[in-house]
Parts: sequence; C-alpha cells; structure tokens
Amino acid sequence: MFIWVPALCIALLLLVSPLYLLIRSTGAGMLGLDLLFRIKVLEILLRTILLVGSVTLFSSIIAIPLAWLQVRTDLYGSRFWSVSTSLPLVIPTYVGGFVVIVALGPRGMLQGFLEGLVGVERIPNINGFFGACFLLTILSFPYVLLPVRSGLSRLDQRLEESSRNLGSGAITTFVKVTLPLLRPSIASGALLVALYTLSDFGAVSLLRYETFTWAIFSQYEGSLNRYFGALLSTVLMIIALTLVISEGFFRGRGRYYRSDQGIRMPPKVIPLGRWQWVGQLYCALITSLGLILPCGVLLYWLVRGVLAGEPLLLMWQLAWNSAMISAGAAMVTVLAGLPIAVLSVRYSGMLSSLLERITYIGFALPGIVVALGMVFFAARYLPWIYQTFWILIIAYMVLFLPAAVGTSRAALLQIHPDLENSARSLGRGQMSVIWSITLPLVRSGLIAGFAIVFLLTMKELPATLILSPLGFKTLSTAVWSASSEAFFARAAAPALLLILVSSVPLAILTLRGDTDRQYI
Repeated sequence: MFIWVPALCIALLLLVSPLYLLIRSTGAGMLGLDLLFRIKVLEILLRTILLVGSVTLFSSIIAIPLAWLQVRTDLYGSRFWSVSTSLPLVIPTYVGGFVVIVALGPRGMLQGFLEGLVGVERIPNINGFFGACFLLTILSFPYVLLPVRSGLSRLDQRLEESSRNLGSGAITTFVKVTLPLLRPSIASGALLVALYTLSDFGAVSLLRYETFTWAIFSQYEGSLNRYFGALLSTVLMIIALTLVISEGFFRGRGRYYRSDQGIRMPPKVIPLGRWQWVGQLYCALITSLGLILPCGVLLYWLVRGVLAGEPLLLMWQLAWNSAMISAGAAMVTVLAGLPIAVLSVRYSGMLSSLLERITYIGFALPGIVVALGMVFFAARYLPWIYQTFWILIIAYMVLFLPAAVGTSRAALLQIHPDLENSARSLGRGQMSVIWSITLPLVRSGLIAGFAIVFLLTMKELPATLILSPLGFKTLSTAVWSASSEAFFARAAAPALLLILVSSVPLAILTLRGDTDRQYI
C-alpha cells in the first residue's frame, strides 16, 4: 500500500492533461476530423517522425562513447568532461536557435569570418531539417549520456570478466555483454530524447522546420478556435504512446544483474594509452559545439550590448527564484517517480506497466498544453491551488516525471532482488527495506534523475509563463521576454546566468554520482 497508493495518485495527476485534450477535442465535431485528415497534416507527421528518429539516433551515437570514455577509461580530466558534456542540457532550445542563426546562418558570424578570410560570399542555409536536427542533437544527447553513465558505473565487472575468460575479445565483450546490459539505460535515455524532440517548439520554430508542436502553437496562438489545436495535441499524444510502447519492446524483459550470489565489483578502468588524445579531442569537440559555442555567442552579445550602453543586469533574484523552484520540483519529481519505478521492476504486471507508460504522456505534450490542462481543472475543482507554487510544481512533475522514472528504473534493474528479500526475511518492513537497502543502491540513478529534472525545470518556459504566481519571474522568462523582442544583448545576461546557476549543482551531483574505479 505504501507503493501502490502514491503511484495511483500520481497517475491521476498525469491524466489531467489528456482528459483536458479529450474534452476540448470532442467540441471540434466532424469539421475537426475533416481538417485532421488533410494532406498537410500527413506531411507534418512525416516531418516530425523524421526529425524524432534522426535526433534520437545521433544523440545515442554521441552519448554512448562519451559515457564509456568517462566511466571506463583513464581519460584525463574525466570529472571535468563529465560536467561539461552534461551542461548542454540546460541551454533552452529557443536560446540555442538564436545562437545557431547568428553564428551559422546566412550572413552570420561564420560567414562573415570566411568572407574576410577566403572570400566566401554565402554558406549553406542552416534553416530547415538539418539545422533543427543539429541543434536538438547537440542539446539533447545528455538525456542518453546521464543514464548510460549511471548504468556503466553500476555494471558488475565479473560479468565482463566471465566473457573474457570464455575467450571473447574486448570488442566482442562490449557488443555482446556490455551493450545488452545497458539496454534499459540506453532505452530510457533514447525515449527521453525522442519525446523531448517531439514536444520541442523553440528549435523548430526558429529554424523554420514545421512539426506538430509548431502547428499546435500556431493554432493556440493564432486561432480563436482551439479545438483543432487540441486534436493535433491528441495525435501528438498517440505518437508519444507509440514511442513508449516501442521502448518497452526494445528494453525487453531480461535480467540485468548476476544470477549468482557474490560481492559486486565495480568496473575496472581501461588505460587509453596512445588513444588518449583521441578521447580528449572527442570530448573537446562535443563540449565546443554544445557548450562553448552557445556561451561564446551569448558572451559576444553581452559585450556588444555593454559597449552600446546596455545596462548589465545580473538578476540575482530571478536566479534564486529559478534555483529554488527547480530544486523543489526535482525533489518532488524524483520522490514521485520512485514508487512507479519500483512497481514496474519488482511488481511487474499489466497495471504497473500501464502506470509506467502513463508517465511519458506529459513529457511528450507541449508545455502550453499541460499548463492549460492544469488551469482548466484547477480553476474548476481545486481553486485553492490555482496561481500558487503548488500547481507550478505539479505541472513540472507531470512534464518531467519520465526523467526520474527512467533513471530510477534503470538502476533498479541492476540490483538483484534477493538483496531486498534477504532484508525482509530478517524482519524488516517494506518501507524499512526501501530506505535502508533500495535507496542507497539506486543512489546513482536518483542523482541522475534529479540532475535531469533540475535542468529541465530551469529552462522550462510555457508552463512557467502560464502557471507562475503573480509577480514571480525566473531566468527563463527574462530570457524569453528579451529575445522575443530581438533584444539579444539584454537576453545574454540572464541566459549566461541561467547556465552558471545550473552548472554548480550539476557539477556537485555529477561528482557525487561517480563511483570508485580501479585501474588495470
């Protein structure tokens, strides 16, 4: 009951936005269905699927080698690279979009440099699919990096040693043993990337690549009839459920812990030797594209604005507001996701599997849809939480719960259930086992989930704009209000401060999540 009751209550909260969409969609009638089955909608659907698939694939290709380098090798400065390669997660896509346009777009900074150097008058247009795919990939790959790094840190060395003792080489062992054991981590991270790409608005709107999210925002902002926007959101939700079901098939029902008893040994660290410079170059390239380039362009805007007389406002109060609401939302979300993760792993069944699948609905929906759903029900049935911090935190929890559930579930799958059963046989109760056995063993997964949710909350915009109490402003709202009016210099200060405030707790969480490593 200590697990099922909280999980079912959370599931009811997660269903608020889908119910809002169903209520709105029924008002469209046959006219809405006629609009829904137009060729234009099919084209948008195909473009959305192409973008989601490409970003997910490229993010996984980037993140898996990075995680292996940082956890399993003697990479110089591995802790520094662990933090720097995770920081692109905090950069909002609407900020990244402006950076890409100004730095890499036609008549941008890169073209100006090449024109003065070698006389290049025009570079290829970055707008469209390639620009959106590049931006979303370079800002989204940490969704895969964090859970895979957590999974690698908990991998039992003896599982790989057994493969080596049977004659398999390093590459064969990695492909046939390590990667299959990392399937839950890879699947949960890839699903987050896919759903994040599905719900993104900033990158696709600025880089002129029309997807479902852009069409939904256009309907909500430019049309008095919001029924069609609700219908498109319902289609988006169906796509998200399809992705969640597909992730379940990819993840499988295998066990990811040793079947025999014994002491778990942490993975040994492999010396890179003469390949050290390759690892350093790879980490530096990813950090440059995902972190240094955006920060460099923002710094350029900031200096240019100061030289032009723009007042330098650091907005520390906004930074405090952002950090406090993000930390609170991350803590609530991790605690809310733990019972669902425990049910899906330890009490696997149709209902527990359904509860886990439901958690991904909110992450796939645009923030404006989740926020409007909260307003719709809170104003009618829970007026005492309307325009309070509680409804804002609940909205964040609905939006970002999959990040906490996915990392916790991946960590739980690598823990042998006999460890918990032994504690119960010695007279420990269910809650005592969770606090004394389960939580310490899944600490790395909980830390990864907290970090992801914290960073996501820091940059969340639509829900913050709609649900924040009167007078409550954050760094993300300050960045958006300035950049939407093309005051890039004014937007640079809060954007850089947003990255700085997020980098400090992320560095602490990442370093605390590192496990002791042995050298061979």
